[in-house]
Order: sequence, then C-alpha cells, then structure tokens
Amino acid sequence: MEKNKSIDIHCHIMPGVDDGSPDIETSLAMLKMAVNDGIEQIILTPHYKPMHHNVRPQKNELYRQKLQQIAQEKGIKVQLFSGNEIYYSGETQEQLVNREICTLAGSDYVLVEFHPTDIYSNIHNAMYQIISAGFTPILAHVERYSDIVSHPQYVDELIALGCYIQVNASSVMGKYGFGTRLFTRKLLKSRKVHFVATDAHDTGRRAPLLSECREYVERKIDSVYADDIFYNNPLAVIKGEII
Repeated sequence: MEKNKSIDIHCHIMPGVDDGSPDIETSLAMLKMAVNDGIEQIILTPHYKPMHHNVRPQKNELYRQKLQQIAQEKGIKVQLFSGNEIYYSGETQEQLVNREICTLAGSDYVLVEFHPTDIYSNIHNAMYQIISAGFTPILAHVERYSDIVSHPQYVDELIALGCYIQVNASSVMGKYGFGTRLFTRKLLKSRKVHFVATDAHDTGRRAPLLSECREYVERKIDSVYADDIFYNNPLAVIKGEII
C-alpha cells in the first residue's frame, strides 16, 4: 500500500555543514529513505549557532540547488527548500531582520531551538522577541526542554503567544525513552502539536522517517489531524500562508 505523503520541515540532510550528513553520498541515501517513506518535500535546516561556522543564506541556497540537481540526476523525486534551525541568541532578532539567517522556505516562519536546560521564561521571552520582529516561530523539538516537560501548561502559553509546536517523530515512537514518548503523545492527543518532523541526521538512529509516526497518529487520533501536522501545515509554511 502506498504511504500517505508527508513534508519534513526539520532535517540535517545538507552535506558537510553541521553534525548531520557528512557527505553527498550520505545525503543522497537519506533522501532516498525519505522518498521511500512517503516524504515528497523537505526543508533543509542546517544548524545556525552563535560562535559557530554557519552557512550564510546565499551559500545555503547554492548548496540546496546543488543537492536538488544531483538528486534529480539520480532520479530521486523530492523537492528541497532552504532553511535553518536557529539556536536562539541575543543577536537572533537582528540577524532575522537583516536576513542573515534563513527562514523556512523564504517564508516568515522560523525554526528555533534552545539549550535543553534553558528556563521557560527565557524561551518565552525569546519567542516574544521573534514575534515582535514580524516572524512566526516554530519551537523545534519541544520535548527536549526539561522546564516545559515539567510544566506542560507552558505549551498552551506559547501557543497563545503565537508560537507553533514541533515534535520529532522518533520521540513519539519511543526512541528517546518512555518519558519523552509519554509527553509527546499527550501533546498529540490534545492536538497541541502543529508539526511532526524527522530532525534527521543520518541513515541510522536519526533517519528521515515519518510514516510510522503518521500511522500511529492516524490510528490513535484521526487521519484529518495527521494530514494537518504531516502535510497541510508544512505546506502552508512552504507557501507562506497562515496556519
């Protein structure tokens, strides 16, 4: 049976730029896995961190074009878009305004991460700053922030503020322990998740796979919600539309 189509908004498939794919061969293998799993569009989100050698937007786009061309030549039918996973710092707001960091697929949506031990007030304040600058933040892998996991009501506060919530498919499927699985599944059942992504880094433990998680959501919640968080919402990001 053909898998339902999905779109991945968070992955590290771009070769040789961060702790994800080390080379073009790995990237192509990851893209093949993704396509075979039903993923038809992918936003490439290499890390953008303070004090690191980061890919600038112009280079990011050139690398995306090159990977897209090679994938096409190899018969891998996938559409790639530029982005970043932004590790928030005091410079992030200004860098976004000056277009020194890639938004997701050229939209006003930005994928933002924090240190796992960052306190909630710092995360909340950072998201407020991003929104104030005219961008729409998507909080990457919410299940990694211990203060939020300990206080699930914080997710409601972030959504009310104007944030969107992303979880990793592997977390939902229990690859990071029972507690993480329980937290992400509760969020899904209360429909507080807007995106499920792969956060893929390799072809092994952190592979670009969504279908198992999508099937879980379809089975345990409903197919309409699954369509939204695996396809419709990501498509809205790519099109720059309001979710």
